[in-house]
This record gives sequence, C-alpha cells and structure tokens, in this order.
Amino acid sequence: MRQQPFEQAHAATWRRLEALLTALEGNRRPPPTAPVQRLPRLLRSVSAHYAIAHARGYSPGLVARLHTLVRRGYRQLHQPRQRWPGHVLRFVTAGFPRAVRRHAALFWLACALFFGPMLAMGFACTADPTLIHSLLDGEQVSQYESMYDPTSTRLGRTPEHQADDDVMMFGYYVWNNVGIALRTFAWGLVAGVGSVFVLAMNGLTIGAVAGHVTQLGFGRPFWSFVSGHASLELTAIAIAGAAGLLLGSALIAPGRQSRTAALRANAREAVPLVLGATLMLVLAAVVEAFWSGNTAVPPPVKYAVGATGWLLVAAYLGLAGRGGANAQKAQEDT
Repeated sequence: MRQQPFEQAHAATWRRLEALLTALEGNRRPPPTAPVQRLPRLLRSVSAHYAIAHARGYSPGLVARLHTLVRRGYRQLHQPRQRWPGHVLRFVTAGFPRAVRRHAALFWLACALFFGPMLAMGFACTADPTLIHSLLDGEQVSQYESMYDPTSTRLGRTPEHQADDDVMMFGYYVWNNVGIALRTFAWGLVAGVGSVFVLAMNGLTIGAVAGHVTQLGFGRPFWSFVSGHASLELTAIAIAGAAGLLLGSALIAPGRQSRTAALRANAREAVPLVLGATLMLVLAAVVEAFWSGNTAVPPPVKYAVGATGWLLVAAYLGLAGRGGANAQKAQEDT
C-alpha cells in the first residue's frame, strides 16, 4: 500500500490516540470518542502502524509522528497512577470549583430561584405572622417554634431529637440535607421544571421559617444557630439545583445532538457538581451538629464565624484551581 492510502485509512485512529494523550497529559477529561479505557487498544494499533511505516520506508515526517505517538502512549500506559486520596484532593482543590465556574450561568440561575423566594417569603412572614400557615400546617409551625425557643437547651432540634447526642444529629443532618440536594438534582430530569420547583419550594419554606421565628422574638437563637453552617448548606443546595438544571437543559435544548446523547453528556458534567455539593453538605452537617447548637458560644462569635464562612465559600468557588487552569491553558497555547 502506498503512503497516501495508508494515511487515509488510519488517520482517524492516530487522531483519537493523539486527543486522548493530550487530555491525559494535561490532566483533563478524555474526549468521548477516545475514553481512557481504549488507550491499550489504540496504542497497539498505532504501534503496528509505526512498524509498517518504518519497514516500508514511508516519509520521515510520518514515521517520526507515529514514533512520537507510540512513545507518548507507552509513557502514559506505564506511568504510576495517582491513588484515590490524590484524586479526591485534586477534585476538592480544583475539579469541583472549576466545574461550578464552568456552569456559572446555571449556578446563578439556581441561586435566583432559591434565594429569591427565600428572601421574599422571609420579609413577608416577618410582616404577617399568619402567612407561614399557607405553606406549613400547625404541627410543623409549632415544631419550628420549639426548635428556636430561647429557653431551649439544644437549639435547632425538634422535641423528639432533644435527647440525641451530637453524633446522632450529625447522621440525621447528613441524611436530611443530602436527600434534599439529591432530590433537587434528580428532579431536573422533568425537563428542569422539577429542579425549579424544588429550589423555589425549599427557598419559600426556609424563608417562611426564618421570618416567622424572627417576628416571634426568636431571631437571636435562630440566626445564631443557622449562621455557622448556612454558607455551606445553602450554597450546596443551589449547586445541586444547577446540576438539575443542566440535566433539564439537555432535554429542552439538546442542540444538534439527540436528547439521549445530550443528556448523557450533561450528566457527566453534572456529576462533579453533585459530588461537590454532597461533600459541602457533609461538612455543613459537621458544623451544624457540633457547633451551631452549642449555646455556650456567644451569638456574636457565631455571627463572625458565619460571615467568615460565606467569604471562604465565595473565595473557594471563585478562585480555587485557577492557577492550574491558567498554566494548563498556557501550555496548550504554546
């Protein structure tokens, strides 16, 4: 076979291997056309092509290109892979905040759908004590009132949980908060409308409770309790909502892809958002169980910690991983 037909027959394989190696060398996600599992098979094929090109005396440029691909491939195939603690650390320090920034528009839309109704209902319930009953029944309202009663020795706990220790409450908070986040995400499969509904309803409920207990005169225990973990918990719910909206966007506007292909691609993009939100909620549960309900800590100290938490969350999502991304982009440009 002459060189030109040989190149035409195998150029697509070479491009797939090159794209995969470029992604692996840059610590990026491999392209869908060449997942990392195909590296051994692609490398075997290109190694055979290199041997054929060398034996037939094809042009030095082609032989050199295939030789370089084979060397890069074997370097990636045999290099020691990072163990899971390293993957987790890289995800936390760079992968997750980059994913949030990559879908910043959906994140801010989720924030508007969540915090907007929350603020509106909070102010409305502060002005009208009866408005909370349009969302919650009398038993639920009484339960929230007892949770933030200034005479309570365990803030933020329902009467049936007053006797539980901090470890048990940690488990309860994880189960409750992660459940909310997963529902917010999963309901995105209803063309995104489900995530919109869950975000808005959770925002309305939280705002109603905040406004109601504040106008009762329970504002000091309530705000001192929620201030410590609110930055983590509320931001994580908004991120889970963004992940749900990402699923919905694949169904509403798949572009030139089929809806199935678009949903599959967007689901891969949504997974880091959901995983990161879950980690934030676990950390929020730690704060909520072991810090927020502690009545021995003065409220001003809790407010200061809460304000610091919001600043740290904003800095983390806005800045973490940027240095690595810029270095990677500069490497690609050169």
